[in-house]
This record gives sequence, C-alpha cells and structure tokens, in this order.
Amino acid sequence: MFGADLIKPQKLVAGDKVAIVSPSWAGARVFPARYEAGKKQLEAEFGLIAVEAPNAMLGVEENADNPQKRAEDINWAVKNKEIKAIIPVIGGDDAVRLLPFLDYEAIRANPKILLGYSDTTALHLAFLHAGVRSIYGPAIMAGGFAENGGMFDYFIKSVRKTLFSNEVIGQIEPNMNGWTDEELPWREPQNQQIKRTLKKSTGNRVLQGTGKVRGHLFGGCIEVLEMLKGAPVWPKKEFFDNAILFLETSEEAPSLDYVVRVLRNYAACGILQRVSAIMVGRGANLPENEQDRYDRAFLQVVQKECRLSTPIISQMDFGHTDPMFLLPYGAQAEIDATAGTFKILENAVI
Repeated sequence: MFGADLIKPQKLVAGDKVAIVSPSWAGARVFPARYEAGKKQLEAEFGLIAVEAPNAMLGVEENADNPQKRAEDINWAVKNKEIKAIIPVIGGDDAVRLLPFLDYEAIRANPKILLGYSDTTALHLAFLHAGVRSIYGPAIMAGGFAENGGMFDYFIKSVRKTLFSNEVIGQIEPNMNGWTDEELPWREPQNQQIKRTLKKSTGNRVLQGTGKVRGHLFGGCIEVLEMLKGAPVWPKKEFFDNAILFLETSEEAPSLDYVVRVLRNYAACGILQRVSAIMVGRGANLPENEQDRYDRAFLQVVQKECRLSTPIISQMDFGHTDPMFLLPYGAQAEIDATAGTFKILENAVI
C-alpha cells in the first residue's frame, strides 16, 4: 500500500463524536484528574464530543491482561457510524498485542481519523496495512490536549489545519516560541494550572543535504517501530522507495548506542538506501549538553557508515516534546534541505 492509495477519512466539524480508547496503558484510571483535563480541553477548544469506548476505563491490571478487549474498542469505534475519530487516552508499551485482534476489513470499510503517537505507532501501521490514512499526533492525557494551563496555539493551529480542513496543509513552520519536556507530576492536580517552563527554540536543523526532495510520509516512535519490524503490518520494502521517513524517540531517552544500532538495522533492511529524506523529532528528557545526541547517531550511520547524502532535518516539532505538529501517514511532502523547510503537499482528510 502506497501513500497515494490510502483512503482519507472525513474531516472533523464541531459537534462530531470522537471515541476515546485505551490501547496501551490505563492511565485514565491512575491519573483521573489529568484525563478529565485533557477531555475537557479537547471538547471546549474544538467543539467535539468525547465518547468513552466500552473498555476504555478498565482497571490497570484488567486492561493489561486483555489486549483483545482493547482491540475490540478499536473495532467498535470504526464500525460505529456516529464516531468520526479515534483518540487514545495515552501511550504505553504494548499496543502491538492488539494487532491479531483488529478487524482490518472494517477499518478499510469505515475510514476514521486515528490520532496518537508513541506506542500508538503500532495502530498507525495497522491502519496503513488496512489502506487508511491515520495521523501521528496527540493523545488525551499528553501535552497536546491536556497541556498544563491550556493548549499551545501552535498545536491548536496544526490540529485545525490537519483535521478540520480539507485544504492542502502546506508549509509547516517551526515553532519558535519555545518548547518543553518538563514533567509536572500528574498525581498533583494543582499542577494542571501551572504552565510548563519553555526552552529556547532553534528551529529546524539541517544535518546534511541540499535542494528539494519529495516523498510520502512514514515513521513513528523508534522504539515501537522496532517491535513491528517483520510483523504482518510492516510495509513491504518497495513502500520505502522515495518515502520521507520521520523518526522520534520516547520519553525514556534511549542512548546514542541504541539509536545507532536501530539505524544500522534500517540500513541492513535496505530502508535507508531507499528513502528520499529523513526527519528527526526533537529528543525529550535529554540533558542540555545532549540535545545533539540523536543528530550524532543519524550522521554516524547515514553519512559515515552508509555514505549516503540523504537530506536529514532534525530538532523538529513532533513527538515527545510540546508543542507538536501533526503528520498524516502517506501524505506527499517536500523537504527543502537548502532552506531547512518542510511542507505537506496535500490534504490529510476529505
């Protein structure tokens, strides 16, 4: 399945119902105040109606022990004619366990917007396998919808442009108003009203390459993608021809050595040699003097070991730092390595 072949879901309008699912960790039961804040801000800002799927509020142990129930919620949401989008409560580390229980024919027959990042990468590949476009973006409890002290304007604009409009998305300007990965404990509800400390934004960083290249978007969280290689939902090798590969790391901040080894695997699979460009999300939970950790990993493997001149842009505003912009799987996009710019050349929804 290639980008141009993907079915686009319908755009959102105020008043639409969206399903809240818990495909990984039952975070809503652990931090209910944080969950309610995210749901409230989603509904207030975008005029959507959040509907909890039948198993979305299972207890932590029951949720962990029942991947089939979690998958049933995805199947329920795609088949429910009233539901227009599917949004996870939060990530985790085992959405991969849902894959055998998903109804891929139903996903294709009832294309819906699927949001999420981090562990939701597994579900994005499931939707890709079914032939439906999904969107790498926010979860209910994370810093997108549940941002402390209110959502970032940069994030709101990206949600509206990507999900509420069928116009071409166009240029994605880097966020220059500051970014954050600060962790204010969710167990203390009063923290919800405290805005997180912002760090200086330096904009997109071109690591190598010149000129413009185009391709269809594919990627996700590096650690989760490693769990998916070789699974039935993993794309065929030809899918990566001229793709723009977007990769980001989790809040666990994997080591330089880990990322190097992962990238060596992409090279061994012939993927790095096929893609037209690489986008790297800003790393979270890194010491100030380690912000270039992942830049070094990509340059070591792509430039030094593979001797490839593939354009690479890093420090981009997607993934585990906030605010983030949204990325539609399979959409045609353009990287201008000379100017350090990125644009999405089509609409994400119809």
